[in-house]
Amino acid sequence: MELFDPKTVINTVEALEAVAGRILPSMKLKVINHLDEGAIRWIAASPLLFAGFGDGETIGITLGGGDSGFATADTHELRVPTAMLDDPTLARPGTGFGSLFLLPGIRETMRVNGRVVDVIDGVIRIRVEECYGHCGKSLIRSDFWNATPDDRAPQDDFSFVCASRFMALATMDANGCADLSPKGDPAEKMALVEKGCVWFSDRPGNHRTDSFHNIITQPHVSAVFLIPGSTYVASVSGTARITTDEAIRTRFAVQGKTPALATAIESNNFELSQSPALLRAKLWPMSEPTHGIQPTKIFIEHMNMNKNKGLEGGYANAELSMSGLQDLLKKEYKENLY
Repeated sequence: MELFDPKTVINTVEALEAVAGRILPSMKLKVINHLDEGAIRWIAASPLLFAGFGDGETIGITLGGGDSGFATADTHELRVPTAMLDDPTLARPGTGFGSLFLLPGIRETMRVNGRVVDVIDGVIRIRVEECYGHCGKSLIRSDFWNATPDDRAPQDDFSFVCASRFMALATMDANGCADLSPKGDPAEKMALVEKGCVWFSDRPGNHRTDSFHNIITQPHVSAVFLIPGSTYVASVSGTARITTDEAIRTRFAVQGKTPALATAIESNNFELSQSPALLRAKLWPMSEPTHGIQPTKIFIEHMNMNKNKGLEGGYANAELSMSGLQDLLKKEYKENLY
């Protein structure tokens, strides 16, 4: 028996764009093809990363963590010690790489994508192809940084997934280029588990739909689910399908707002484990940040790099300023969270 009406499945780009819209040209302004000084500082201050590794047919996801500076970088290369990853076997030369770096107390995140060059002497070397900032909605919705430590072992993987408030989703395109997207929601609204499927919804984010485009092209995905405060994670991998089924979407309604899309990961591959990376990162209780990093300043620098190169983005000059972007994000976080 189908869990939803097959006629509601989104399996073409045209059908996706009819619901979610096209990726705006302005999104190009956010993406640079290297690591600038701000991004390198961000990586040096980060105690935690989520990393996806894909080979064109399958993709896996893992966590990396430790003291700030466990990962190092220069303009065109990111380096991660294998000992800092929960599953370093995913990193093989030639595999696509997508990542998400978190900073304590900061709602926004940094995404770095590229390809593994080699793994030598316990260090994974990654050629950087994309770098851009991600808005803070997922961490706001999950109340990520306000959690208190909880070392209790979860009862079972299904209950843990349903109680989760944050997830990282790893997808890839037909060429094995990986992408990692953060998602956050209140407990019981982040994910549902039914009949061998893990369901999650789409919320307003950074106005990109990379994950959905990838799922249409290459439906194999991997995801990890977290309950902020816990050092346990639930990992899921399988085949994803996107739907507009109203009955499914309604179950994810928050504040009277129903998401436009829902996604099912069909899987018998659930794994619940304690994450050594989260243990080392010691995220909770959150210490007062000392890194002094201003995300909006870094994001403005990225946009201005591309604006100076002549990329058409559609941002007004006022928005290409600290105050302009801060006002824009403040409005988004207040009025368009769901």
